[in-house]
Amino acid sequence: MSKKASIIQENGQVTLPIEFRKRYSLKKGDIVVFKETEEGLLINPREAQAMRLLDEIGEALKERGISLDDLIESGREIRQKIYDEKYARGSNEN
Repeated sequence: MSKKASIIQENGQVTLPIEFRKRYSLKKGDIVVFKETEEGLLINPREAQAMRLLDEIGEALKERGISLDDLIESGREIRQKIYDEKYARGSNEN
């Protein structure tokens, strides 16, 4: 695990060292998440990427006219069907 120092510039801007930008494939316009931990401040590009992907999924569902509630309900129905096929049928065989 490597360490690098940076100077906080005007408006709180910090330049990430090139080594980290390359390692994490960070480029201009990418979003990172700042998270306070017991050890200090964590900068997490992966968490930001996950949040961006969830937003993209939400938009794709919205374009198809599917709400999050619809998606959750269909998941419940599918899980119930799987449960019934696996367990309810087995109990009728006795």
